[in-house]
Amino acid sequence: MISKLIRNPKTHLRNLLISPSHNAIIPLSCHDPPHHAYTQLQTYVEVYMKRKKDTFFDSIDSIHKSLELKHIISLKNFFLSSSSSPHDNYCLPISAVSKKGLDFGINMKVLRFLRNYPSFFEEFKGPLYNLPWFRLTSEVIKLDKEERKMYEEYKDDIVGRLKKVILKSGTRKMLPLKIIKGLQWYLGLPDEFFRDPLDYVGEYGCFRIVDIEDGLKGLAVFKEYGERKGSKIFSMMQKNAMRRGIYSGGADEAIAFPLFPSKGLRLKQKIKDWLDEFQKLPYVSPYEDSSSLNPDSDISEKRVVSLLHELLCLFVEHAAERKSIFCLRKYLGLPQKVHKAFERHPHMFYLSLKNKTCTAILKEAYCDELAIEPHPLAKVRKKYIALMKESDVILKNRRLNNNRAFNQQNACFEDSGCDDDKRSQLAEA
Repeated sequence: MISKLIRNPKTHLRNLLISPSHNAIIPLSCHDPPHHAYTQLQTYVEVYMKRKKDTFFDSIDSIHKSLELKHIISLKNFFLSSSSSPHDNYCLPISAVSKKGLDFGINMKVLRFLRNYPSFFEEFKGPLYNLPWFRLTSEVIKLDKEERKMYEEYKDDIVGRLKKVILKSGTRKMLPLKIIKGLQWYLGLPDEFFRDPLDYVGEYGCFRIVDIEDGLKGLAVFKEYGERKGSKIFSMMQKNAMRRGIYSGGADEAIAFPLFPSKGLRLKQKIKDWLDEFQKLPYVSPYEDSSSLNPDSDISEKRVVSLLHELLCLFVEHAAERKSIFCLRKYLGLPQKVHKAFERHPHMFYLSLKNKTCTAILKEAYCDELAIEPHPLAKVRKKYIALMKESDVILKNRRLNNNRAFNQQNACFEDSGCDDDKRSQLAEA
C-alpha cells in the first residue's frame, strides 16, 4: 500500500481532496468569494497600439491656448493689484515686472512677452527717461469685470467642484494646499481663495484647515459631512445614467462609459473583446472607498477610469496636462502606471502632444455637449482667447506697415526725383 502511494502521490492527494469522507486531510472552503472575484472575467491584453492623431482635438483653441492664457491672466492680475493708478488703466513701468518672469511662469523676457499681446497690454513712454510703461487695454478691463462677476455669482458651483475633488482623496478627505494651488487654473479658483482659504469657504461649514507632514497645511472636508446632509454625491456618469433610466444607484450596477472613436482608429479584436467585458463591470464611484479592491483587477481599473472621467468633468476646459494629474496620484489613490489608463481607453480620452506637452482631453465633453455641465468660467476664457487672436492681427498689421514704409523709403532713395523733405518724412516713419 505504501509503495502505491509513493508511486502515485498526485493521484492520492486528489482523491483525498475530493473525497466525500469526513476524514479528508484538507477540507474544502464553503465561503463565498468577494464580489470582485466574479467580475474579473479576463485581464487586459498587453498589445502595442500606435497612437492616432486627431486634428479635431488638436485644434481646440480653448484647450491649447489655455496655458498661454494662464500667464497673461497672472500678469493682468498683477497689474490690477500693484498699480496705484486705476484711473489710467492700471499702468506700471517695465521695471516693476521685468524681474518677475518666473513668478508668472514666463520663460522669456517679460518685456518681449508684454509686447506680444498688444490687445492686453498697451505700451507707452513713461514720464522719466523715456522708459517703456504698460497699461491694461479697455477691452481687458471690461473682461476682468465680467470674470469677477462670474466668481461672485457662481461661487457655490466653483466651491462645489473643489469639494468634489477633495472627496475623491480616500478616507482622509483632504488635499494639501500646495496641490490645490497646482489645480487653481483647472478648477477656476480665484486668487482671493489662496489669501485666506478658510475665510473664502467658511460660509459652507464643511471645510477645515489641517496640519500635515513637513509643516504643510491642507484643506479637508468633514468626513461626516455626507451623513449629516443625508445625501449621496453622484458622479456625472451616474447622473447621466439616471437621466436615461439605466441606473438606479445600486452598489453592483454596471454603467458603460460613452465611447467616441477617432476617425481611422481601430482596435485589435482581442482589445475589443476585453473592452466589451470591461463595460459590463459594476461601476465604482470615485467618491466611494475602494481600498478593498484588488489593484490588479479589471474592476479596479474601472474605478481609475471613472475617477479620471469625473476629474476632467470638473475642470474648466475638461482637459489638463497629464503631468498635473500625475501629481494627484498619491492623494487620489491612483496606481503608479496611471498613464496607461489614458492609453488603454483612446475612445474616452485623447492625448494631445501640442505645445511641447501632453494634454489629456475628455472626448465626451466635446462630442456630446449636453452630457457634461459647463464650467462657469468657460465662456469668459473663450472671450480672453478671442482677444489673444486680436494681438496676432495687430502685430501682423504692424509688420505689413513697417515693410510697406521700408519699401517706399528704398524706392524714394533710388528715385532721383524724390526731394529731401519727402525722404526725411519716410525715414522718420
